[in-house]
Parts: sequence; structure tokens; C-alpha cells
Amino acid sequence: MSAHWLLIVAAYLLGSIPFAFLIVKALGGDDIRSTGSGNIGAANVVRNAGWLAGLLTLFFDAGKGYLAVWIAGHYTNGSGRWMIAAAVAAVAGHIFPVWLRFKGGKGVATSLGAFLPITAGAVAAAGALWLLVVLFWRYSSLGSIVAAASLPALVYLFYAPRHAPPTYMLAGTVVISLLVLAKHQANIRRLIAGTESRLGSRR
Repeated sequence: MSAHWLLIVAAYLLGSIPFAFLIVKALGGDDIRSTGSGNIGAANVVRNAGWLAGLLTLFFDAGKGYLAVWIAGHYTNGSGRWMIAAAVAAVAGHIFPVWLRFKGGKGVATSLGAFLPITAGAVAAAGALWLLVVLFWRYSSLGSIVAAASLPALVYLFYAPRHAPPTYMLAGTVVISLLVLAKHQANIRRLIAGTESRLGSRR
């Protein structure tokens, strides 16, 4: 196996660390998978374990995505091909973690963290979209859906001045966007039905 492929394996394993589960347990809480929506993401942690646990989860979930891609870039001389591959692997690790029988979170924070070393402008724009949606409608899931759906377009716009991203970069971005949207199917159904929980409320 090429040494570069080992970076992708490492990115998956790093992405698969279930920080929400570990943080809530460390703070004396129950298994977050059996609480609220059962999702190991920051929004469910905020609703059921408080803002401190939620913010820590957000920071570490984004951080593992960032670190996975940064490591790939560092050891491949900044190769965009390997960096986007590491981003996909890290997000897949969060969504399908080997430690939790491949039942993980929705990958939003990890995706944003993973794109920071690639194109910080797209991350800032996606984060701004998420914030605007949440401020107006108080649905974290809706903000995440909008941010994920817009990510390929934002990466195309912000990848580099006057320079469209390579095909492999767009392809990887689309894969990540589709993974995140697929994990939000239940949220989409609840949003349509009007039964989705708002941020700050308890189930």
C-alpha cells in the first residue's frame, strides 16, 4: 500500500472518533445515542447535555476534519487530490465510525473543518448561511441542509481567484455534500411535517 493511502486510512480513523459520545460521558451524562434524536452531533448534544458539551463537540468534530486534511496536505506537498480524498475519508469516518458499529453523526462540523485547509472562504460562506438560517428559523438541521447543499457552489466560487477548482476537487465536494444531505433525510421529512425540534428546545 502506498504511504499516501495510509494517510486516507488515518483520516478515516481520525474522523471516526466519536467526540460527542466521549465528551458527554466525560461530563457525567448518559449515552448521547439514547438521548433526543440519538445523533452524535453538536445540536443533539446542546439540546440534551447543555451548551458547554455542545460547543466542545462542535470544536472537536470540526478539528478532526481540519487535522485529517492538514496532515494529508503536509505529507503530500499540498496535493489537492490527496487533501480532498482525506476530507471525504474524514467525513465518512464521522458518519460511519468503526467504533460505533458504523452508526455515526451527520458530518456537518467535520465537513466544514475539513474544508478549512482547502478553501477557508467557502467555509466562511457556508457558516454564514447556516447562521442566517438558524437566526431566522432556529432550525439547526435546516441550516445544515442549506450549507451542505450550497457547498459545491461555494467551493467553485472560493477555491482560488479566477481559477475554477479541478474536477477531482468538485467531485469530492459533491460526494461530501451528498453524504451529509443523505444523513438529513429524517430531518427533511420532519421539517416538511412541521415536527422538527428547534435549536434550544428539548425533545
